[in-house]
Amino acid sequence: MIDYYEELGAEEQRKVTDAIRKLYRQTFLLERRYDRKTGRYQVNGDYYPCSKHLEFVRAYFAIMDIQVVENSQMGVIYIQGEQVMGEKLSRLATFYILALKLIYDEQMSAVSTSVNAVTSLGEIHEKLGTYRLLLKQPSVTEIRRTLALLKRYQLIEPLDVLEEMDGQSRLVIYPTINVVLMGEDVRALINTYGEEAEEDDQSEL
Repeated sequence: MIDYYEELGAEEQRKVTDAIRKLYRQTFLLERRYDRKTGRYQVNGDYYPCSKHLEFVRAYFAIMDIQVVENSQMGVIYIQGEQVMGEKLSRLATFYILALKLIYDEQMSAVSTSVNAVTSLGEIHEKLGTYRLLLKQPSVTEIRRTLALLKRYQLIEPLDVLEEMDGQSRLVIYPTINVVLMGEDVRALINTYGEEAEEDDQSEL
């Protein structure tokens, strides 16, 4: 494995090292990401070095008992395993991920020509309201903090400035949402949180 890396040129070594760091820090590497400045999807410079040297990258992470998975159809490379320690999600972040997955699946079933979907903050809250998961409006600070977290992990890309977010603010939902939550996981979480919401309602009577 070391021999393989040392045989690469200095520039290629730098690209592979940067890609590995990004993958470990972010969990996901997207092939294309939305660039708000140009209004277009741009190639992610870390994706292709990782894909090109995937066997080396897999061997590197295998030392830590971490698997590297490439889904070329979705255009995403991600890591998984017990050693992958993500941040502890807040209740609101968990709810947002649930809503994003539901909206993503709905849009993908209607349109098969894209792997990305677009929603709005208002639609997310409406979806959560439908399942009675969001019983009170979260604070602006809490919303911004949650969206910043989901952006950092490449689950979404806000099309508007976070500081100016309102109900009409649009968000790109990346296909990485499929890696975080499967359909059965969504139903289980909705049932769990739905039961908790009913208990909260009864306790307030």
